[in-house]
Amino acid sequence: MAPRTSTMWKLLGLAGVVGVAATGAITLRNERKRRDYSPDEIRSVLHERYARAVAAQDGTGEVPLTAVRMSAQTRIRRLLRRIRSGA
Repeated sequence: MAPRTSTMWKLLGLAGVVGVAATGAITLRNERKRRDYSPDEIRSVLHERYARAVAAQDGTGEVPLTAVRMSAQTRIRRLLRRIRSGA
């Protein structure tokens, strides 16, 4: 019975290595997505969430949103990113 037990532990170890590698790949992908947002975009989303929360708390159902313009620096970064990616 020793060979079966040994094989089981080897498979368990291999599964662990694969799990760690998959977790690392997913974490890296999510980090790339997170870094693609500019500070202005993040601020805009946070303002929208806050406005929705206030509207829900007041019971009015109205969401007063004001558009946040992108800075020139953000527009240039997006343009350069698009050029680099070849899109």
